[in-house]
Amino acid sequence: MNNIELLDCTLRDGGYVNDWRFGNENLISIFERLVDSGVNIIEIGFLDERRPFDTERSIMPTTTCVDIIFGGLDKKNTMIVGMIDYGTCAIENLSPCNESCLDGIRVIFKKHLMHEAMEFCRQVKSLGYKVFSQLVSITTYNDKELFELTKLVNDVKPYAVSMVDTYGLLHPEDLLHYYQILDDNVLPEIKIGFHAHNNFQLGYANSLAFIGKDSKHDIVVDGTLYGMGKSAGNAPLELLGMRLNNKYGKNYNIDAMLEAIEESVKIFYSKAPWGYKTFFYLCSKNNCHPNYLTYFQKKQNLSIAKLDKLLAMIEPEDKKLLYDKFIAEQIYDYYVKNYIPEKKSIEAFRKEIEGRKFLIVGPGKNVHLQIKEVKKFIYENNPYIISINYIPQDILIDCVFISNGKRYHDMILTLKNTKIKTLATSNVECRNGKFDFVVNRAPLLETNEKIIDNSFLMLLKILKEIDMKEVNCVGFDGYSDKEDNYCNPSMEYYFVKKEAFHLNYHMKKRISELRNDMIINFITYSAYDAVEDINGASI
Repeated sequence: MNNIELLDCTLRDGGYVNDWRFGNENLISIFERLVDSGVNIIEIGFLDERRPFDTERSIMPTTTCVDIIFGGLDKKNTMIVGMIDYGTCAIENLSPCNESCLDGIRVIFKKHLMHEAMEFCRQVKSLGYKVFSQLVSITTYNDKELFELTKLVNDVKPYAVSMVDTYGLLHPEDLLHYYQILDDNVLPEIKIGFHAHNNFQLGYANSLAFIGKDSKHDIVVDGTLYGMGKSAGNAPLELLGMRLNNKYGKNYNIDAMLEAIEESVKIFYSKAPWGYKTFFYLCSKNNCHPNYLTYFQKKQNLSIAKLDKLLAMIEPEDKKLLYDKFIAEQIYDYYVKNYIPEKKSIEAFRKEIEGRKFLIVGPGKNVHLQIKEVKKFIYENNPYIISINYIPQDILIDCVFISNGKRYHDMILTLKNTKIKTLATSNVECRNGKFDFVVNRAPLLETNEKIIDNSFLMLLKILKEIDMKEVNCVGFDGYSDKEDNYCNPSMEYYFVKKEAFHLNYHMKKRISELRNDMIINFITYSAYDAVEDINGASI
């Protein structure tokens, strides 16, 4: 077994969590704890000329700025490196190595930039730095392209060449395939590195596979404290250190790592937790850039299953990991037009309720408190009855409007055992069958409100769309800052009491606007039945 070096990149990769604002005290504290831990290499952040210098942040425009923060600290025998994303920091921003506290610079670059980036690596090396050539998104390389890259590496002779699993797509056998190509073709004096991400919960496992393979080369394995890092995070440094101590005879001070986590890193975890998440799993499952999923999610229109289908539709293959907004727009528009047949649903729902009076049942307590008035209205008018996101116990309904997946989950057994029809928004996925009627969610949402998806307003907008002239409502008590106004208190949002006045005001205003197009009657008491201005005066 050749030599293994452990590299920490908390201050660089971890910066994606907090925009590199660790705070000056934390920058120094983390650095000194890492030096005490005995890690071989510490990456102190990005060199990026696009960002102004800030002593609170680990993203700096020049090596001179690096010296201002870290130059006076005792690094002992630790190698100190910074990172440049090729094209974001000109060579002129780098002082010669003998004038800087940095020992090395890691240069990351995408496959299509390999020739220019490796020439930049040559320039950096000429300044005296140990250069690490970092292959962004190693999974985008085919074997032929990786062979081409090894020729460039052997020509420049960097300190190390590293495989970067940018989107956490690798499984151990795939990693070892790439590793074997580098091991067979890279000059023996050049180290081989690996940088993991945890989208598939394999960051640590892949790192162990990398460490455990017999190699002709010395190797460098990356980790971060507590796995802090971009997207789903990285292989945890403390786990790697423990394994290297127990299996490979290293002597890293794990306690120093744990002290850094407790003193500095957990502060950021509590504010913006990283780690395995459905979001990053979906991106990795579909081998695509996270910006695609972010774009689709912002449409506020789709269930998680539909999002998965959209991501699977991205093509051509070379665009999956290179985000293209135009492609995202095309896919979304196509999917909505072809897979959410709203026009047919709307027309079918219109025919379903044609010629009937219409009663909407909400979840407010007054459904029960004023049940006599409710039953009297039903007896006299024989209305089409639709409830919202729940099934009332003592009112026979014809249909339920479903706009919330959790509420649907709570109703599923009742729906299976009844003939109640379903009108659902496109963000809810039906279980074992199809909803009777489906409508696009996005056009029904409010903007810039605490509750953008108020189900009552959403249903009223649907009814307006089909030219309903009159609706009758029960169980829409309004929000209260003192008591629970719901038949089932678990249906109340946690922030409602604090925001009750504003929410009621907004509802009154929107209902007043909708009354320009339809008659809205409240059979039971409702705080929405009168419009007041923000000072409480009637309008």
